[in-house]
Amino acid sequence: MSKRLVQCLPAVYPALNRLLRAACAISLTLTLAVSDSAFAAPGASLTGEDQIFSALRDASRNNDPITAATLALKIPDYPIPSYVEYFTLKPQLFDGSGHALAEVPDVQILSFLQRYAGQAIADRLRNDYLLVLGARHDWAHFDEQYPRFVLNDDTQVKCYALESRLAHGEAIGDAARILLQDPKYYGDGCVDLITALAQQHQFSPDDVWQQIRLAYEQNYVSTGNRIADALGDSRPDQTLLDQASSTPPLYLARGVGSDDNSRQLAVLAIVRMARNDPALAAASLARVEPALSTEQRAAAWGSIAYLAALKRMPEALDWFRKTNGATLSNQAYEWRARAALLAGDWRALKSAIDAMPLLLRVQPNWVYWHGRAQHELGNPDDAQRDYAQISSQYNFYGQLAAEELGQSVVLPPKTEVSDAEVNTAANLPGFALAQRFYAMNLRFEGNREWNWTLRGMTDHELLASAEYARRMQLLDRAVNTADRTTTDHDFSLRYLTPFRATMQRDTASAGVDIDWVYGLIRQESRFIITAQSGVGASGLMQLMPATAQRMAKQMGLGALSSDQIADTDTNILLGTTYLAGLFSQLDDSAVLATAGYNAGPGRARQWRDSLPRPVEGAIYAETIPFNETRDYVKNVLSNATYYGALFDNHPQSLKARLGIITP
Repeated sequence: MSKRLVQCLPAVYPALNRLLRAACAISLTLTLAVSDSAFAAPGASLTGEDQIFSALRDASRNNDPITAATLALKIPDYPIPSYVEYFTLKPQLFDGSGHALAEVPDVQILSFLQRYAGQAIADRLRNDYLLVLGARHDWAHFDEQYPRFVLNDDTQVKCYALESRLAHGEAIGDAARILLQDPKYYGDGCVDLITALAQQHQFSPDDVWQQIRLAYEQNYVSTGNRIADALGDSRPDQTLLDQASSTPPLYLARGVGSDDNSRQLAVLAIVRMARNDPALAAASLARVEPALSTEQRAAAWGSIAYLAALKRMPEALDWFRKTNGATLSNQAYEWRARAALLAGDWRALKSAIDAMPLLLRVQPNWVYWHGRAQHELGNPDDAQRDYAQISSQYNFYGQLAAEELGQSVVLPPKTEVSDAEVNTAANLPGFALAQRFYAMNLRFEGNREWNWTLRGMTDHELLASAEYARRMQLLDRAVNTADRTTTDHDFSLRYLTPFRATMQRDTASAGVDIDWVYGLIRQESRFIITAQSGVGASGLMQLMPATAQRMAKQMGLGALSSDQIADTDTNILLGTTYLAGLFSQLDDSAVLATAGYNAGPGRARQWRDSLPRPVEGAIYAETIPFNETRDYVKNVLSNATYYGALFDNHPQSLKARLGIITP
């Protein structure tokens, strides 16, 4: 490495001196002499410095401070110094497992936050720094930084914010119960909050056990074990926790003791058993019920019923009735309503929605289904009031509610923007930085910069920005930006129609509706030609390699390379042909075929066959057990309805598209 680079580092990154001394001692592959060729990227247009920058970003994501320091030295004059510095600082804040470190370069962090105040990258570092301050319990500095965290989208940080209030003597137990609903996002911060609440007696042992059960119910066993530490001296032995989790029948064979831990562990074992076999768990619970408290029985039945409803078992609704008004997990509340939907029990549906916490109850899906229940129970005025709450929303349930009010799905008036407004958007520096990241295929950073720039924009400014994105062929940004408007709209930007000639040709050849295929592509890839999923799906229609090869063989195209599969014309041809086949296999139902496109035709067929009776397409969609597929089907069919309005220029019916699904 050149002497000039060594000399420049202390002036730019003084916090890295210690790391550099360590770097000199490790193997040659991590020394400062590493060659540019080690970081070759697929994009031939990337410069050597761009490739090193991408590798620096990866090292930062992996919390590898030495490699990050090594790479940063190689690009001292890179044109995005804020990101070079961030990617070098961030891995000094966390260990390799992502846990916040106590010894971090506070001076450098505070300097960074000051120098880049108001920029997206400063908010990102503030997020990281708040995790460090929370882990330190440095509430004075945490309270100073937290109000400046603009996005405030990190559950761990929210947990630390509550813990800070707790440390100041506030009663925050109820607020914590509302927040602590998804163990997937707990991390260190929320586990720490639960422990602090227990120590301050704002969480009872039953509250802690409820959190343990929630983690075990959602299959976050290691998180549940960490939460168990909040029980302090009454924490059960880890061997017993492991046995209740891993071999629940073996644990229950021991019998249920008279102490509370033994009873709680029995409930935990039943919860774990229910993940695989709700019927066996129900039989086991029936045997041990006399040894449990009323609350413990209700909690156990709630988990069994929820996990049975996920499997679309008809017994689920009866098991939910055994919960006797106990507090359930958010997932259980929602699946109680879905079980009632599947059973066609409108009274049970209304009761299930009424029992939900407010934050769930006001979601568009439950407002709509509450209205439907009211209508079926003979309360049309109450139903109309429910529908009116959401009928102006441009989404699946907004469309359905509007139809229940006698309205068709139509497009709002188009708001025009001038070239001058578009040119103003074109000159915003955040958009230029976002485009540089897109050119390097760093979509996370690009989207963050783009979305940060949109903050506080009026509808006109949003539409001008969306039109600028369209002109720059950033089609996903055009769609997402136009989607943000609340009063003034341009649905030709929300629902773009690129590749029109190819789409018209291939959808006509395959015999599928062009509006449906556009709706699917909008959901799959947002028209990003180079889109690649984590499981290998590629192109506009996000085809899996095996599916693409099978379709190519059937069509006589022979074996295709990955580049050929991702090619726009080929991808649309293969995708529309595959979708047409699914439509034919699955009762000529767009709902079933859409579910099959996302989750596989076997699952779509299985969900259909498990229906107790013919149901509306909306009921089938709402009761799909996979979160991703459930939202996917709703979004694709909602998109298709708006595309139909664009293409046909007359009112549409989402209900007609959904049809009836017959087992």
